Amino acid sequence: MTLSALETPAPPAPPPPPSRPNRARRAWQKMSPYAYIAPFFTLFAAFGLFPLIYTAFVSLYRVELQTPGDMEWRGLDNYTALFSDDFFWTSLRNTFTIGVISTVPQLVMALGLAHLLNYRLRARTFLRTAMLLPYATSVAAATLVFAQLFGRDFGLINYVAGLVGIGPIDWQTGTVASQIAVSTIVVWRWTGYNALIYLAGMQSIPQELYEAAEMDGASKWRQFFHVTLPGLRPTIVFTVIVSTIGATQLFGEPLLFEGSISGGISHQYQTLGLYMYEQGWGFFHLGRAAAIAWVMFLLIVVVVGVNALLAYRRTRKEAVR
Repeated sequence: MTLSALETPAPPAPPPPPSRPNRARRAWQKMSPYAYIAPFFTLFAAFGLFPLIYTAFVSLYRVELQTPGDMEWRGLDNYTALFSDDFFWTSLRNTFTIGVISTVPQLVMALGLAHLLNYRLRARTFLRTAMLLPYATSVAAATLVFAQLFGRDFGLINYVAGLVGIGPIDWQTGTVASQIAVSTIVVWRWTGYNALIYLAGMQSIPQELYEAAEMDGASKWRQFFHVTLPGLRPTIVFTVIVSTIGATQLFGEPLLFEGSISGGISHQYQTLGLYMYEQGWGFFHLGRAAAIAWVMFLLIVVVVGVNALLAYRRTRKEAVR
């Protein structure tokens, strides 16, 4: 064996340092996700976060619409004045009542329509498209038409009621009647929209579950209650939350129903949205209007939080079972 064979091989040469293009590429790979989502957060900060914070700032001052630059510090006085106003509590009660009257029938009807559309019907595509027509209709046009239908003297609703012996109902002056009329507009506009959401949820339920239930002898009704409804629970929670938020922010329908920002002669169907508009653009109190906006925001947060908590507790109970 020669001496050269006993010599150890020379260690490999170290790799060259990364070039500048490689460093730039790695930096771009790390920063590119933030660059892609930056437009959304920029728009959200400009048109969502900033108005929210500025509204909270304005709610602590006395600001008039005629002189928005003259701001007088009031602290929480706008909120205390708000809670001592009877019309605020009236609008809050009206918002809750109209929300219940419009949301519950709306979602129940939407669920039934979605269940029918889930079957193989003729002209199924046309029917699904027709469901969106009320939602696509302008709220102004829809409300004006319904205001004519609910007219006291020449309205079609009172005419049909008279055929069955019911006297004319003053749909714009009566408290319960006016709230039912406004809720009817909301139900007509949003039932088809929620029906298509339920239909999409039904089509995501595995067909094997229905086949297994049918083999066990379950009728269509039992399949609906024991297969469809459990599978639709997350979708139902979503529609309840969205409908609740929409009911809290209800504005266009009660405003155009009679054309009054006070929601009727005795504020019988004035919602929180109308009350805020009346304070800000009717009485020119921008500070108090900002306080109302923040109260509405906190109400929405509380309602959504309660719905999320109930859904979470329901999910935990089912997981334990």
